[in-house]
Amino acid sequence: MSGSAVARRGVSRWLRRGPWETGAMTLIGGGIIMLVQPWSIDLYSYSFATILAGTVGYVIVSHFPE
Repeated sequence: MSGSAVARRGVSRWLRRGPWETGAMTLIGGGIIMLVQPWSIDLYSYSFATILAGTVGYVIVSHFPE
């Protein structure tokens, strides 16, 4: 097995869709919780950025191989 095949296999192992999609959905869910909580204005102010980061991450991850 050549070195590039081993490197490609290692990269494809890290770029699997399942765990990254779960992380992106968790980030979106966390942003929604931050948006609707009534205790902290700081959490509320970062909620949109968190939801946006999760959404962009989900769009990128949806192109990863299974």
